[in-house]
Amino acid sequence: MRKAFLLILILLFSESVFSQPLSLEETKLYEILMQYRAEKGLTKIPLSSSLTFVAQTHAKDLVINKPDNDICNAHSWSSKGNWTPVCYTPDHAQAKLMWSKPKELTSYKADGFEIACGSNVCCTDFVMTAEYALKSWKMSKGHNAVIVNEGPWSTLNWKAIGIGIQNGFAVVWFGEELDNK
Repeated sequence: MRKAFLLILILLFSESVFSQPLSLEETKLYEILMQYRAEKGLTKIPLSSSLTFVAQTHAKDLVINKPDNDICNAHSWSSKGNWTPVCYTPDHAQAKLMWSKPKELTSYKADGFEIACGSNVCCTDFVMTAEYALKSWKMSKGHNAVIVNEGPWSTLNWKAIGIGIQNGFAVVWFGEELDNK
């Protein structure tokens, strides 16, 4: 009996240490994203602790360090962390630097592709919700295409997803490789 109790404690402890827990709003965003994909006849994407770490880290960076400004958009990363800073502009000149964030920050071995919603330029007191983020992405041809594998994303098969919501930002990372964590 004591051994079984210790085993349960070890399993609970290791799960909390090694996984990236989602908040209730992040869980809701994951669920409605998967529901939306199912409506389009697409498969469910497994949650990735690595991509979730990247998403949550980026959402916090956007809120705390505000790398998005008049020139740099919400795919930008500040110079105030253990990562290479990125000023992501509408011409996508820094796409490869942004896509490499999962490999730079975690043991995830492939590039990741991000959709982000929110802004420090227009609305610093706004609190992001799962519904607002998905509605915004559905109205954006480029973001929607990533979610439902259309256009330039039609040949990709998402095998991992990470979710992050912080104050006025929602960030989702997609990957083509399973996360072995």
